[in-house]
Amino acid sequence: MERSIYPFSIFDPWQSSLCTCPKKYSLNPYTGCSFGCLYCYAKGYIGKRESTPKKDYVKLLERSARKLNRALPVNIGTSSDPYPDIEQKFKLTRASLSILINMNFKVLITTKGGELLLRDADLMKKGKVAVTPTVTTLNEDLAKKLEPMAPSPKERIRVMEEMNKNDIPLGARVDPIIPGLNDDEKELKELVNALAEAGARLIITSTYKARFVDFKDMINVFPDMREKWKRLYFEEGERIGGYMYLSKSLRERLLKLVVDEAKKLGLEYATCREGLTSPEYFKARSCDGTHLTEMGKRSGSEQK
Repeated sequence: MERSIYPFSIFDPWQSSLCTCPKKYSLNPYTGCSFGCLYCYAKGYIGKRESTPKKDYVKLLERSARKLNRALPVNIGTSSDPYPDIEQKFKLTRASLSILINMNFKVLITTKGGELLLRDADLMKKGKVAVTPTVTTLNEDLAKKLEPMAPSPKERIRVMEEMNKNDIPLGARVDPIIPGLNDDEKELKELVNALAEAGARLIITSTYKARFVDFKDMINVFPDMREKWKRLYFEEGERIGGYMYLSKSLRERLLKLVVDEAKKLGLEYATCREGLTSPEYFKARSCDGTHLTEMGKRSGSEQK
């Protein structure tokens, strides 16, 4: 039985029936997140906090990593983005990559980070590393409201293009799709095409799931959507595992806009925590992109 050893934890220790991720470790160099995304689920667990470096992180990371099963991948950035501005100073994500690559771990990076990622391309090229950036919309004005402190969509896609030139395997997350905001069919198709052109081999998508903390933030910024969202989520939707979901029929319709375009482009595609695992919605070796790490190079002085 695999176990959590701080600062690592087993991803989804509650084994949600909706989670289709392969077994992996979760790693977050920072607590809290400075990007301030309105829809962030982590606020319900840790509150609204700026990115803060974990105490004695590097020392504990190196010590704990030696005790882990190196056959399991490590997903960096599951609840706190690993590339906030303070990463320039503290370099905890870079230190994580250096240690994990040297120990031959497979590493998946989930992020909305910008140019700072390119600083670490030299390390990523040396190991089994893949990156799955999140881009929710190409609309810069909408992105600024949804993700006020995150790098712009244009910057994220530009970074993807550069990483692709460096042969770093890429997936991309169109996540979350929010009814009435970023669910326009034409715009979603344009987004999937832009991600494919930037080098994404896999498109991961999901709909917004509402919890009290993030839903309150959402309607504060988008007051005109209040009644529509209340109806779609709290009257016509369903409660699953502590979250309010859209109705299954609406989720299927919204997700098909993304996966159908991915199919057309010959990409792998997957949905996240939607309970939709048929080939119509899911055709990839993993739903999170961990299989992409196997396309990276193997390097390091230590062997399992």
